[in-house]
Amino acid sequence: MKLNNLKPAVGSTHSRRRIGRGPGSGLGGTSTRGHKGAKSRSGYKKKIGFEGGQMPLQRRVPKAGFKNINHKEYFAVNLSTLQKLAEKDNLTKIGIEELKAAGLTNGKQLVKVLGNGELKAKLEVSANAFSKTAEEAIKAVGGNTTII
Repeated sequence: MKLNNLKPAVGSTHSRRRIGRGPGSGLGGTSTRGHKGAKSRSGYKKKIGFEGGQMPLQRRVPKAGFKNINHKEYFAVNLSTLQKLAEKDNLTKIGIEELKAAGLTNGKQLVKVLGNGELKAKLEVSANAFSKTAEEAIKAVGGNTTII
């Protein structure tokens, strides 16, 4: 067997329909397009979502919801992450600069400290926001919270 001997299996290929080649072919005349209407014309292009004149789905279904222009997206940092960072780098103050140096944030994101995990180290934490449980946990250990 060689590359020049390869052929598709018998019956797996079909010759293409040659439409619009006269009445003797059986595919002349309207060339399988039917009679009249936009679809029979050359250059026909259907609009996206067009349903034959029926009100399209995207116009039948009402708009829903809204986007709050005052919404702020925070990057969440847990107390367990702060504890690991304090132990690893032997820190007493943790702010956005320290989080950026650790590769947690890019420095432009707003940071919110959440109360997930356990904090043992006495830390001075500065962030854009704190959850109540995080603030209580930091103060319970003797630390301090500062909102930037």
